[in-house]
Amino acid sequence: MSVILCTAGYDHTIRFWEALSGICSRTIPHPDSQVNRLCISPDKRFLAAAGHHTVKLYEIKSTNPNPVLTFEGHSSNITGVAFHCEGKWMVTSSEDGTVKIWDTRSGSIQRNYSHGVPVNDVVIHPNQGELISCDRGGNVRIWDLGENKCTHQLIPEQEVSVASVTVASDGSMLCAGNNSGNVYVWRLIQRMEVTSLVPVCKFVAHNTYITRVLLSPDVRHLATCSADHTARIWSLDTSVPHNVAATENLIEPKERDPNAFPLETTLNGHQRWVWDCAFSADSAYLVTACSDHYARLWELNSQSIIRQYNGHHRGAVCVALNDTAVGN
Repeated sequence: MSVILCTAGYDHTIRFWEALSGICSRTIPHPDSQVNRLCISPDKRFLAAAGHHTVKLYEIKSTNPNPVLTFEGHSSNITGVAFHCEGKWMVTSSEDGTVKIWDTRSGSIQRNYSHGVPVNDVVIHPNQGELISCDRGGNVRIWDLGENKCTHQLIPEQEVSVASVTVASDGSMLCAGNNSGNVYVWRLIQRMEVTSLVPVCKFVAHNTYITRVLLSPDVRHLATCSADHTARIWSLDTSVPHNVAATENLIEPKERDPNAFPLETTLNGHQRWVWDCAFSADSAYLVTACSDHYARLWELNSQSIIRQYNGHHRGAVCVALNDTAVGN
């Protein structure tokens, strides 16, 4: 099984790592701008690197340092990127206020959706027929690709920027994290090809900005990254023991939603903002990217750093990991 792990950030390089040894196996220059987000195609052939105005597509197994395709059309920082399950199209979000769908073969824009304010993140629903995006104005939007329109608009907190959204791999749940440090959770229910949302809970995950929220592949954990120099793991499995004391330190027990996810662990050791994270396919490990220049591999069961990836000379702000057996 091949493991693809890559990181990037403000030093204008993309680095590929041997996950277990921590050795940097390949470095690709990205001279045009910093890299904001990374995404590996489902077949593990390509890496998409989202920068200031463009997304560049690199061949993973090639030694060619140049992109095989460049997607041009955004006018500001690209903040999110994700691939269709068969790699036929790609979606991006940007501070230019738009969400765009691209043909991955031609690089052309297929759809363009407007938020009207800077968009912070976008994900693809597992049904491949809906997109979920969030913006600086405090909105979470669901776009139906069949109907070609926004079908849901959620405003968790008026005018509080929603930094990140994540949808469960089984399509059952949607989570959003905002600049107040709050996480909002909705249950997604699909009947007759119509999606409805049921609010589940709101809880304080951090006391400052959340930078990323991510549900694990097994839908038993939620990872949150923050400007408070930590990443936290929250349990969706009520049978798993959790750190009650740590949970109560974040929010007064009398205020805590009884449906809120309990805190499993806080991953300490980062020296600056934690910007991004990626789960392993078995949900047992997490890789984090931090402004302190390091990426770190955590074993969640022991809450310990297994490997530290040292090579970036400025902040590491994005990470992509694919250790599935697909595409070998």
